[in-house]
Amino acid sequence: MSDFLLSLKDVSLAFGGPAVLDNVSLSVSKGMRAALTGRNGEGKSTLMKVISGELEADGGEIVRAPGLKTVYVSQSVPADRPGDDAFNALSGGGRRRKILEDALLSRPDLLLLDEPTNHLDVEAIDWLEGMIRRQREMAVLVVTHDRRFLKRVATKIFDLDRGELSGWECDYQTFVKRKAELLADEAVYWERKSKKLAQEEAWIRRGVKARTTRNEGRVAALMKLREEFAARRQSVGTATLRLDTAAPGGVRVLKIENLSYSRGDRPIIRDFTADILRGERIGILGRNGAGKTTLLNLLTGRLKPDAGSVTPGTNVELAFFDQLRSEMKPELTVAENIASDRDEVIVGGVKKHVFSYLADFLFSSERARTPVKALSGGERARLMLAKLFLKPANLLVMDEPTNDLDIETLELLEEQLLAYKGTLLLVSHDREFLDNVVTSTLVLEGDGEVRSYPGGYADYERQRGSRKRAEEPSEAVRPRASAPAEPAAASASRPKKLSYNEQRELAQLPGRIEALEGEVAAMREALADGAIYRSDPAKAKSLSDRLPLAEAELEAAVERWAELEERNGG
Repeated sequence: MSDFLLSLKDVSLAFGGPAVLDNVSLSVSKGMRAALTGRNGEGKSTLMKVISGELEADGGEIVRAPGLKTVYVSQSVPADRPGDDAFNALSGGGRRRKILEDALLSRPDLLLLDEPTNHLDVEAIDWLEGMIRRQREMAVLVVTHDRRFLKRVATKIFDLDRGELSGWECDYQTFVKRKAELLADEAVYWERKSKKLAQEEAWIRRGVKARTTRNEGRVAALMKLREEFAARRQSVGTATLRLDTAAPGGVRVLKIENLSYSRGDRPIIRDFTADILRGERIGILGRNGAGKTTLLNLLTGRLKPDAGSVTPGTNVELAFFDQLRSEMKPELTVAENIASDRDEVIVGGVKKHVFSYLADFLFSSERARTPVKALSGGERARLMLAKLFLKPANLLVMDEPTNDLDIETLELLEEQLLAYKGTLLLVSHDREFLDNVVTSTLVLEGDGEVRSYPGGYADYERQRGSRKRAEEPSEAVRPRASAPAEPAAASASRPKKLSYNEQRELAQLPGRIEALEGEVAAMREALADGAIYRSDPAKAKSLSDRLPLAEAELEAAVERWAELEERNGG
């Protein structure tokens, strides 16, 4: 039986301008786990839509295996689904996870995921990684800026660069190294060509007679060289990010004393006390809905606490990067959002033309005149950074700044934050970004508890594991199981194929998962409305007690479905 699923041969798409896809070819086979990489605006989402059949190419050939089932999960999360109250009650992260669960449960031959980790918390990202890695038959093609996700999931890379697609039979780390070497070789090649062109242009300008056979050949070679340079597609370039630090204030930036905040009877922050000092770079972690943005709003005075206080130090100058991009005015142009009706901005105390400043963030003059509502997610993220970096600050607060940024811009942002002399408060689910930037981590662990860990995400994971082991009962007092453990030999000899009862269980699990999702969504919606705590406190307590149990049952049901599905042959 063939493993072939799909192939593209010399596929092109231009949208009336320069080719977004320029004679692109690729093939997809069963079990493939591949990543599609490239800069913002290179056409990754366009290629995904062509593969899914949502977009029709201008030319080329697309061949699909008979009966091929393809599911495409786009970047956007719908605001609502008509008649689906359970889905509509979920948070953005909950909706994203539900969409991903539905996609996996539909058992496609080919799953296309466009920025699937956006809006997911770290636990959900770990879950998705595990689900993808366990698949054996299903092919997965993913677009993501999450480097840790790429390292753990992808075994093949498709790289889209200036309209051309190249395939790399390697993991992500190896690809990064080889691509850097390729770009260095390309730069040397074009430097030599440029010198040759300059020499030949100087020769022709001196008026040398071109009537001899030898000179006619040299003129023809010059014409060909000119055509080669005209056809050359330059890379997009690199964003230039420069953080402007305000004059330093006191050593203590924020004094937090017995800070508490609740929604109804549910504590979000409880009796949190800490000092945030100058130069600290603090990451903030927690599950979706745990209250990370709420904590930022409390610390920056956007939200009033129920109890306790937050006292700023002397001369604190704040700049806030909002994950909702709420400071952007969609009807105004990019330039108007940065400079209103002015032509210039002040950067580090020096005047600079607004178009020149925006060019540092990869906005052409034409794009600078474009309304913000027409921008891609990555462009909006870069525009937010451009606006933020105009404001000198010694306390920088960033809520999910990595969403939609391409990897090169992410790495530049990391460099700037590492060089930043002020204090940083950072909410992010990007584990690599946290590890590379922060010096300590605040974790919202549930029931209002906020715990501090030194280091980044990997350090937190190690310390959390050590703490859990320390809290477990010792071997001497641990309760023994009522039945002996299954012998290793018996476990190894367990049949791979499903028993009759397991087949029935697999058939029933999707319905159980759907029921649990509806129950969890309904409970979350009821508890989010503070009125229930006043009108029916007994029911509020019952729901509060049931919710974590239902969430655990849902998690176990999805994991069990994935296990049985894998043993059933995908």
